[in-house]
Amino acid sequence: MFIKFALLFVLALAFCEGAENATISKNILGIGRMQSVAVSGRLICQGRPASNIKLKLYENEILFDRLMEEGRSDSNGQFRLSGSKREITSIDPKLNIYHKCNYNGLCYRKFTIKIPKDFVNTGSQPERTYDIGTLNLANRYSGESIDCIN
Repeated sequence: MFIKFALLFVLALAFCEGAENATISKNILGIGRMQSVAVSGRLICQGRPASNIKLKLYENEILFDRLMEEGRSDSNGQFRLSGSKREITSIDPKLNIYHKCNYNGLCYRKFTIKIPKDFVNTGSQPERTYDIGTLNLANRYSGESIDCIN
């Protein structure tokens, strides 16, 4: 029995070299624990609802961030995203917001909101939702950048 497990472990490591494949090997071997998170809020642009704004919920990784969910704000500017990931250590979730409020360029303004770790729970379904409140996209945010590939 031990030999079969050792062989399975070696094969999983041999075939799982990239970041995406490392996730696959964690899932196959059951390493780590499933963790989940949810975030919600409302986006406005100069006092009006910011509809159809692209939002991406990521797990912050060392090399490449892992997308957990992608969505868009509704006609009232409201949104809710949730996602889960199997990880050995606590996940480090963040929300990226891509918009063109007060911007006429070809690309998008982008800023990131880090989600506090106390909103991460064990299991595949979030128990609590981190509410970012109402954000005016006309404002400038710390770390904001221009993003053409999102």
